[in-house]
Amino acid sequence: MKKIPGQLLIELLLAMAIFALMVPAVIAGLVTSNQSDTLNQRRIEATAIANEMNEALRVIREGAWANVATAGTYHVESAAPTWSLVANAQTLDGFTRTVVISDVQRDANGLIVDSGGTNDPSTRRIVTTVSWDEPMMGEVRQEYYLTRYLDNIVEVDTSKAQFDLGIAAGTAVTNQDDGEITLGAGGQGDWCDPNLNIIAIDLPKSGVANAISAIPGQIVAGTGENASGVSFAKIEVQDTDPPAGSIQGTFDGYKTNAVFTETRYAYLATDTNSKEVVIIDMQQTDPSTGKYLEVGYFDAPGNSDGISVVTSGNIGFVTTGASLYSFNLTSKTGSRALLATRSLPAVGTKIVVAGSDLYISIAGAAKELQVVRFNSTGSTLTNYGYADVNGAAAYDVAVNATGTRAYLATGYSSSQPEFFIINTSGKSSSNPNLPNVGTYNAGSMSPLGVAVVPGNKAILVGTGGEEYQVINIANESGPVRCGGLEINTGVFDIGSVLEADNDAYSYIVTGDNLLELKIIEGGPGGQYSNQGTFISRIIDVRYASVFNYFDWLVQVVANTTLQYQLAIADPVSSSCISADYVFVGPDKTSSSYFTGPTTVPFDDDGVGYENPGQCFRYKLFFASTDPFSSPEFLEMSINYNP
Repeated sequence: MKKIPGQLLIELLLAMAIFALMVPAVIAGLVTSNQSDTLNQRRIEATAIANEMNEALRVIREGAWANVATAGTYHVESAAPTWSLVANAQTLDGFTRTVVISDVQRDANGLIVDSGGTNDPSTRRIVTTVSWDEPMMGEVRQEYYLTRYLDNIVEVDTSKAQFDLGIAAGTAVTNQDDGEITLGAGGQGDWCDPNLNIIAIDLPKSGVANAISAIPGQIVAGTGENASGVSFAKIEVQDTDPPAGSIQGTFDGYKTNAVFTETRYAYLATDTNSKEVVIIDMQQTDPSTGKYLEVGYFDAPGNSDGISVVTSGNIGFVTTGASLYSFNLTSKTGSRALLATRSLPAVGTKIVVAGSDLYISIAGAAKELQVVRFNSTGSTLTNYGYADVNGAAAYDVAVNATGTRAYLATGYSSSQPEFFIINTSGKSSSNPNLPNVGTYNAGSMSPLGVAVVPGNKAILVGTGGEEYQVINIANESGPVRCGGLEINTGVFDIGSVLEADNDAYSYIVTGDNLLELKIIEGGPGGQYSNQGTFISRIIDVRYASVFNYFDWLVQVVANTTLQYQLAIADPVSSSCISADYVFVGPDKTSSSYFTGPTTVPFDDDGVGYENPGQCFRYKLFFASTDPFSSPEFLEMSINYNP
């Protein structure tokens, strides 16, 4: 093949051009590769520095939360044997090291938000940055959160010794279970530690007393076991401590099954079929006998004995067999007129009035409690609820002041409890079945009477076993015995009184024919109040700390409330004694109240309530609309982080 002239020259020029183009690329690639290696090495070194900074920050945090609590820009320095934070960034060995600490806000659900939340003094946002300029600019940036977690401490207030260091106003510290706080409930004794130290009273003659009714300053008793005693005796009680009782007068002529007293008049349920109820005027006496004068009576239809009697204003009520009758008491004298009749499921053994309702214990039917509502004139009696408990005969019932709880005593059962707490708050003619919310087994005692006394206690009396038993009913779902007495002659009835000077007593009639009437002082001590406060001891946690969560153990029964407020403060002159304690609720004002365990609000403005702080107390607010019931405070747990 012949060569074209000049072809070689063209090929040479083309090769030179290609070479000229490739050489810079090769050189650039070699340079870039070298720089990339250097950059990677920088990034590796920067990452190691950042990791070291982060570990150093955790060490600093563990030394004290205050070391990382202030927002700002810092760097870390070694301060053997530990680390420290130093203000501003630091450039060293070609790297600029920066730690930025900022506050964290949380919303009402505890979630972190950028704005509009509440500052969380236990959390900090951390941004660590390590940057460099050579061989080209770059940085390693890491972001995370630090929180308090070391020394997560719980302080617990639960013992009587701790509560005794607090300030009680209308409240009382008791020691039934290693310390609790209640409303002051009257009396200087202890219901759960009963005794017979107060002098008993001998009722006239030798009959066995089986009925009692008591109001402040006055007790009346009757006999029904046999006819050898007086039908009725009035005992005047002097308001002293202990009380002094003396018999003021008696009445004869009937066998008495039950008594009820007003200030002037007493009412006897008798076994006389023409006078099932006898009315006695205790301000008049028969000139020929010197005994109280019978002034009126009620003759119930039929021939059954009067079993229980009670009055409400100008209306009287009596049970005879399985019937309930109301009668007119606008006058007390002469034969009293029948107003209304209501059949009962079986024999009505005891009537108690609360408001416009009658609570009747029933013996011999599946419904052991019957509630009957009466109108203002007593001319209408309407079934308004019932309770079916254990099938045993019920012999007595007590009701709280608001008519929302009934306490039923039934006869001995080898397999069932004998004491029942009935929730009567929802009673109505359309929804009559009342729920049983708590029970108690009286052992081998056969109960005959029950009373509810101040301080969340019920007293069950009867024959056999331990005849006088005190029941703590603060926890309605689990009533428990807290004390008792052996009275081997038997206890046939009980009444309780809260006197004007706030002393509380139970009065019992027993089979002791020499000293039938016995008096037992009760109450956890202190003046009764329907409201009160308690301020806790000062608790100094020694360091400025964040209080995170409060928990409590309380027992709040029907018709009572228990609220609390918190006070956290900074010390004054290094002492918590002089600190400014401002008690607040969840909105950090004195007009709001906590009602249960919750998180503690944060506030760090340097005025009034503070969290973080070093000194704290809590304040309890007790209230009750029932003179026999009180909320109980048992324990407070406070979680905090130094």
